[in-house]
Amino acid sequence: MANQIGSFFGAQKIGAAAGMAEHLRKFWAPHMRETIFEHVNHGGAGLEPIAIEAVKLLQAEKK
Repeated sequence: MANQIGSFFGAQKIGAAAGMAEHLRKFWAPHMRETIFEHVNHGGAGLEPIAIEAVKLLQAEKK
């Protein structure tokens, strides 16, 4: 699902990762975000670069 969201925002080019991060913040349940944080922390296998970038933006907000 994250890659599909990333594809949508990636088509917008400018601010794609930030747009995706905002979407994840607004529409994904906290446990879903925590799960993808852990996945990215362990390499993010299978995720497109935009999805990884968006997740890292969200993680940076938590610090």
